[in-house]
Amino acid sequence: MKTKTLKSDKVNVITLGCSKNLVDSENLITQLKGNDYEVVHDSNDPDANVIIVNTCGFIDLAKEESIKTILEYAEVKKEGGIDKLYVTGCLSQRYKDNLEEEIPEVDAFFGTLELPGLLAKLNADYKHELIGERVTTTPQSYAYLKISEGCNRTCSFCAIPLMRGKHISRSIDSLVQEAKNLARMGVKELMLIAQELTYYGLDIYKERALPQLLDALADVEGIEWIRLHYAYPSKFPEEVFDVMARRKEICNYLDMPLQHASDTVLARMRRQITREETEALVATAREKVPGLTLRTTLLVGYPGETEAEFAELCDFVKEMRFDRLGVFQYSHEEGTRAFDAPDDVPAEVKAQRANRIMEIQQEISYEKNQEWVGRTIPVLFDRKEGAFFVGRTEGDSPEVDNEVLVPADKFFVRINDFAQVTITEATEYDLFGELVS
Repeated sequence: MKTKTLKSDKVNVITLGCSKNLVDSENLITQLKGNDYEVVHDSNDPDANVIIVNTCGFIDLAKEESIKTILEYAEVKKEGGIDKLYVTGCLSQRYKDNLEEEIPEVDAFFGTLELPGLLAKLNADYKHELIGERVTTTPQSYAYLKISEGCNRTCSFCAIPLMRGKHISRSIDSLVQEAKNLARMGVKELMLIAQELTYYGLDIYKERALPQLLDALADVEGIEWIRLHYAYPSKFPEEVFDVMARRKEICNYLDMPLQHASDTVLARMRRQITREETEALVATAREKVPGLTLRTTLLVGYPGETEAEFAELCDFVKEMRFDRLGVFQYSHEEGTRAFDAPDDVPAEVKAQRANRIMEIQQEISYEKNQEWVGRTIPVLFDRKEGAFFVGRTEGDSPEVDNEVLVPADKFFVRINDFAQVTITEATEYDLFGELVS
């Protein structure tokens, strides 16, 4: 007689939010595969009967997206389309009790540091031998390397410490080992990420050890680009600039969120820096690292932000001429210091101010991109999309920065590899080029 066999579980991990969340998802996937689970990521695979949603809870829009996604899968579960639904990540960490009450279809909620508990719920072991081994979900050419968790800063608008806890650095040895593993997988570029990159090492080495970490990672064979993200400007370890200038593997690229330029707003934000100090830091960076691509992020509509304070920010953007720039509109987050102040900048004014900053930056970006026309530069190609091979320069990070497009009907490019490209045309946010034969 034929015996009935039960179909084994197939897990679909859905990632929302930032690259730090993506690394968490990749570690989860690695652990599940180590326990012989079949796992897909951000997939529409109808065979996946277990869904894990890794949520973001940073600002209102991110929270809304996370809740919408959970509710969509809760409805699928009610209709019998999936067997189990689990939720993890920042939103779950912050609002677990409320979510359990409001969305009972979810089988269990887990916080940002509860990976072993989530695995146990799936009858999977947390395998310590897999730490540093990671399945990547990005194009093979690059991977994110999270060097620390949490944040000790006291920025008044930020809810991240509520969701991620205090700063905890990983050791240099463990990061080097993970970098070697990634290099063996064909990764050529490491994106260094953290809640706050420049605080690295203070907890375990009693000094800001980012320069030492960069030197160690630059020695890893196979890694050709190392890119720095989320560097806090206050008490910035300027030795980082010396390493960037000395080591060709460290991209001449720095992502340094500045948030504002008005001293009064910076003080209310508890940013521990002034406009004058910020401008001096930018000048030092550009002097020590010729050709540096500087990316920043700004925040508009903070409580009490006046027209005069916003005008200061506009003047700052015009004066500094950042290579890359993004803008957030202030989100009134409970539990933060700023929540005690009235959210008194109307939503339409926040939107207008964000649009104004981006209009200024768009003109700057166009002018800077025109300077690339006629130059031949190395480009790392991540994918083919439509009629173009799509890559990036040393000054561009995936998804947030410019892209280089090479016509696929005229040239052939090896994906996940470098090629020399002559730039023939430039728009505000894209470069077009031809392969050098």
